[in-house]
Amino acid sequence: MSGVNRRDFLIKAGATGAVALGIAQVTAESRPARTGSGAAAAGAPAAGHAHGAAAPVADPAPAAPVTRVPGGTVTTLEAFRDPLRIPPRIRGYRADGTTQLTIRMRPLWTRLHSQLPPSYLWGYEGQFPGPVIEARRGQRLRITWVNELSGRYPLPVVEVPFDENADPFQWDVPGREGVEPRADVAALPPWTSVHLHGAFSNGSSDGWAEDAILPGNGQPAEYANDQPATALWYHDHAMHITRWNVMSGLLGMYLLRDDEEAALRLPAGDREVPLILCDRNFDTDSAGRLTGTVLHKTTVMRTEPLRQVRSFAGPYTLVNGTVWPHLDVAPGWYRFRMLNASNTRPYTVRLVGEDGNPLPAGTIFVIGTDSGLLAAPVDVRDGFGLAAAERADVLIDFRALAGRKLRLRNVDYDPGPWPEFLEFRVGTRRTAESFTLPPRLSRSFARVTAEAVRDRPERMVMLTPVGVSHARMWEMTRIDPPAGPGPVDGVVQVREKDGSVTTWRRLAYRWSDPVQYAAETGGWERWRFLNLDYSGWPHPMHLHVSAFQPLSREFYDIDGFQFLDLPGGGIGGGTAKPVAFKETQPIAPAEQGWKDVITVAAGECVDLAVKFTEVSGKFVYHCHMFEHEDMSMMRPFLVQPRQVLAIARSMEHELGHGQH
Repeated sequence: MSGVNRRDFLIKAGATGAVALGIAQVTAESRPARTGSGAAAAGAPAAGHAHGAAAPVADPAPAAPVTRVPGGTVTTLEAFRDPLRIPPRIRGYRADGTTQLTIRMRPLWTRLHSQLPPSYLWGYEGQFPGPVIEARRGQRLRITWVNELSGRYPLPVVEVPFDENADPFQWDVPGREGVEPRADVAALPPWTSVHLHGAFSNGSSDGWAEDAILPGNGQPAEYANDQPATALWYHDHAMHITRWNVMSGLLGMYLLRDDEEAALRLPAGDREVPLILCDRNFDTDSAGRLTGTVLHKTTVMRTEPLRQVRSFAGPYTLVNGTVWPHLDVAPGWYRFRMLNASNTRPYTVRLVGEDGNPLPAGTIFVIGTDSGLLAAPVDVRDGFGLAAAERADVLIDFRALAGRKLRLRNVDYDPGPWPEFLEFRVGTRRTAESFTLPPRLSRSFARVTAEAVRDRPERMVMLTPVGVSHARMWEMTRIDPPAGPGPVDGVVQVREKDGSVTTWRRLAYRWSDPVQYAAETGGWERWRFLNLDYSGWPHPMHLHVSAFQPLSREFYDIDGFQFLDLPGGGIGGGTAKPVAFKETQPIAPAEQGWKDVITVAAGECVDLAVKFTEVSGKFVYHCHMFEHEDMSMMRPFLVQPRQVLAIARSMEHELGHGQH
């Protein structure tokens, strides 16, 4: 990638960013260019295999089944050895005039690869991933999530001092490197709160992070399912420990159906396949053999001037709970419901042949995004993005590929040591094919313009590298320019696309700061996320109980943002000169639908038209890198009826400067 030191980028990716460079010595670094096509295909499969990095064995002779061996088995795992597991599907039952389900969280032992010993995890219904829940639009579903977890915490957690001379990078290597696991994490009880990501739920059913439950208790929730057909997902959302609870196995998919989807007669049954992606690491024994124990290993990049910990990324990619599996498919059309359930790692997914080259145009299409179907199929031969928590509804036409092996590859800038994560083995037996790709998908879909949010409340959230361990989210309000010279802590000036300069002051950034944003039930708002960091993985920003469409992606020269030594200690930040508009880049066709997660790259400002749903309550928005969410990048907001907000204002309630 032109102008980018790849090693420096990977060291900084997912971490605090510019804080790593030291106070008063920050200069703008080249950042990875945005590409809708995943042009960083230079992440070739061979990268990083030397010196103990996780590496699959290439086409070995068939091996005998591996029984459980005390202390572990092998250092390398055979890629595409194991078949893809398909999670079972469940539907609710009718009782008392409503559809109901009870889902229990239970411990389990499972093999994540046939060459590994069994792994101890937690799972919904004792499965990893949990069962696929199917529901229908307009039919309410009441779920009681029951905590029946017991025993030790499944996940050893280690923080390894960063070794800048390590080759490969420490996060691409299995094992804890002699570091003892954190005793405070090992002592955690099974404390859980289930969130149905992407659901338009009232506050009482959204899975508030601080309302987690202990074993022996149930969490009742009612999902109205009053939204278009799409793939949602459920996962743990417990305050402070989401990253570890989810990595322990607490995640699953939720498919919502409607008549518009059914009319398309899309591939169904065994031709509709969930693909739940996540990356993991494994512990090793004294001989360096993998033990099967899932390991949360992060690196402490530095401790001064602030403690900086790199977000988790692991060397092994799992699909539906299996490391590097394969799937036998017939030469016909298939529908894949893809979810990136990784803690942090982004994917740019490309379908390639055994030679590594993309398949011809007309083979792979995205037909839906996080919150529903697109208006028309989008050919994604060159790849499509899938950041943490994003979903993609994908069609693949295998008809002309009989007898071939194809692979899904991550061509993102940091794909891990082995980018190919799923192999398709296309059979030769042809069957009658009834599906034809329609030129039109959702007839109810309309592309939103800026007019939808004209004169509506504007929210500016700045993502800054100023903070302990990770970046911060600053909620801002417009103010008049300050009288004196900058920088002033918490004050940021922006030279907009039209040349005007706006001045913004920080209102809040801590979880404990008062709520600043109150949205109207069913109302529209304009949200802008401006990333003032210099490099690193894009932040995947997620708003609860809303759907939005991106209006623009703009890049800014952020040299003017500087760090400050605050009186009495601590680090602040502000602008000495305005951060200035540089260019607009197009929104990729595959992300022009309704979404609930949007990526915001270094130096980028993403402008969103947000539609809040017909619900009310207290909710959150956050970065969906789980480490960031747990360590400061999450803030509460309110959704209340317009009439209630009007009464509050008339009584001069303390609504906060950012509330409208």
